[in-house]
Amino acid sequence: MKAHIDPQRCQGHGRCYTLAPDLFGEDDEGYGTVPGDGVVQPAQVHTARLARSNCPESAIDLSEES
Repeated sequence: MKAHIDPQRCQGHGRCYTLAPDLFGEDDEGYGTVPGDGVVQPAQVHTARLARSNCPESAIDLSEES
């Protein structure tokens, strides 16, 4: 699974990096980022889904890796 944050939708509430600091970070203005290649390890799937479901703008996309 891969995580992606749509910068057009993100408003910088910070719930993603608060709930899943091992998967998400923040830029200098407080907007969410996905460090590295965005790969979500199997043990992190629940946390990634929790962050996605708590994003007020639905800016987090999770997709199956191909």
